[in-house]
This record gives sequence, structure tokens and C-alpha cells, in this order.
Amino acid sequence: MTGAVPMVEVWRGTLLESFHLGHAVVCDASGQIVASWGDPQAVIYPRSSAKMIQALPLLSSGAADRYGLTSEQLALSCASHNGAKIHTDRVQAWLSQLGLTDDDFRCGPQVPGDEPAMRELLCSDTKPCQMHNNCSGKHSGFLTLSQYMGAGPEYVEIDHPVQQACLAAFEETTGEDSPTYGIDGCSAPNFATTVHGMARSMAWFASAGDRGDLQSQGAARLVEAMMQHPELVAGEGRSCTALMRAMGGKAAVKTGAEAVFIAILPERKLGVALKIVDGATRASECAITALLVAMGVLDPAHPAARAYLDVPQLNRRGIDTGSIRAVQELRRPI
Repeated sequence: MTGAVPMVEVWRGTLLESFHLGHAVVCDASGQIVASWGDPQAVIYPRSSAKMIQALPLLSSGAADRYGLTSEQLALSCASHNGAKIHTDRVQAWLSQLGLTDDDFRCGPQVPGDEPAMRELLCSDTKPCQMHNNCSGKHSGFLTLSQYMGAGPEYVEIDHPVQQACLAAFEETTGEDSPTYGIDGCSAPNFATTVHGMARSMAWFASAGDRGDLQSQGAARLVEAMMQHPELVAGEGRSCTALMRAMGGKAAVKTGAEAVFIAILPERKLGVALKIVDGATRASECAITALLVAMGVLDPAHPAARAYLDVPQLNRRGIDTGSIRAVQELRRPI
């Protein structure tokens, strides 16, 4: 067993000033490790990178079809969105479809990350509501499943049927018993697994189109929805949206808090999971970009790739002082 290894370097002039340690795993459809860095058995909270797993019972239960959910709604169920109008309008319509209101959410209010939406709230002296929460799409899915099940309103409680369904999907797709859980920022349980387990789950999603069971059919629909609507999964100025647009349907990617990032590559039937141990988003974005380039699904010359890989560091006068770079070990073809 090895510890975390350097994955991203921060250079100032000719000196390596800082670096970020991490773990990463690439898995194939059989769950076997194709490539790894650091410790594949490191236990992590996947945070929001696991949203497609949490959305899986919505489809495998039949709830998504019962309520006629669209691909936009499926993408939102996997989203950590900016709270822009394109997100909140759709969440509002989804709640109305269920006959519910913002008060039925259990995710809590959040100031939107989208600047126009934030300015609109500030100028109107209006407080943000739960629909602005970056997880409100996921919670709309939870509410849909809970209503379909005829379950109670406290859908984020660990013993609620919705969360028990999420745990079952999580353990089935990761191929591991989850050793513990923590409460996420949106108040839902977040189940722990190893980096290998998370990569195994993403490879399971990547190969879902090859299988005919309901669970796999649902997984394939979620991946397709994410790739079809990258602007709903995150939003303008966000790495998830920019990278998926750049890859044009070759991969779905999703970030999670504390520098977790996953990728699902349906054409290659590969899944990726990585964790930067110090929680730095700048490092997880750089590392996942390097791996996407190494796997041949992202053109290194594309502006989106260049925005996160070998990023120039400009000071307040616009002078180039150095760069943030992925280590060479992440750049070798996979």
C-alpha cells in the first residue's frame, strides 16, 4: 500500500513552490484497475461526484418513467448547479409537477453561484431559497422517488426508504460495503468508499449500455443526460460544463467538494475517480483534465483543456509568474 503521491505542481519562475498530493484510479468494465496513482484503497467521501449513483434509484424504481421525467430533469438530478435562471426555473417547474413547494426541500437555502442570479436577489433585497441550492436538482429527484414510494417527508434521514435505496445502489455499483457515512452540505447522507470503489462504479456506468437490466438502463440514461445537457450539470464558468462541452459526448464528468472528480467514458468503457488530499479544487480540475487528455477523449489544444492544464499564474498587473501543471505521470497515454 502506498500513500498519496504528487499529482499537481505549482511553479513560480523556475522553482517548484507547492504541490498537491492525491490518489487516482482508472477502472475497466470488469472493475479491474487499468492505471492508478497513490493508494487505490484510500477511503474517501465522494461528495457530489456520486450524484449519478444517488439518482439511480429514481430510474430503476420506475419513478422517472411514472412521472415522465425528461433528459433535462435527469441531468439536474446529477447536478451541482450554479443557481442560474436556467436551473431554478426548471427546478420550480419540477416541484410544481409534484404538487410541492420550496418548503418541501431539505437541502437549505444557498446564495447562487451565478452572478446575474445573485445580483437579481441583492437588488430586489430578496433572500435565496432552497431552489438556489446547488443540490436542488438532486433533491427534486429525492422528492420524486419519495412520492412514488409513498414515503414520509424527511427524505434525507438515513433510515428513510430513499436513502436506503441510495445506499443499496452505492454498494452495488462500487462493489464494496460502505464503511461509514457523513452528512453532506445539502443534509443528505454521503456514503464513503475507496477510490477504487468509486472508479469501479464509474466504469459500471460507462459500460451500462452493454447490459439490459433496469438498473443499467437507468445508468445509461443518466450518463447520456449529463453529456446532452452539460450546462444543467454545473453552469457557465464551471469545469464540469466546459470539459463536457469540449469532449462532445465522449465522457461525462462530475466534481465533488473537497477536490474529488470522476469521469465516465462510455466509448472506452472506463471509469475514473480521483481525490486531492488537501481539498484544493484547482488541483482536482488540473488532474482530471490531464487524465482526460491521456485517455484520448479531450484535445489538449482545446480552450477548455488549456483553461485547467498548465494554467498560467498572472499577478495583479497581468504578469505571468508561473503555472499550475499536472505531473508527467498523469500525462502518459492510457
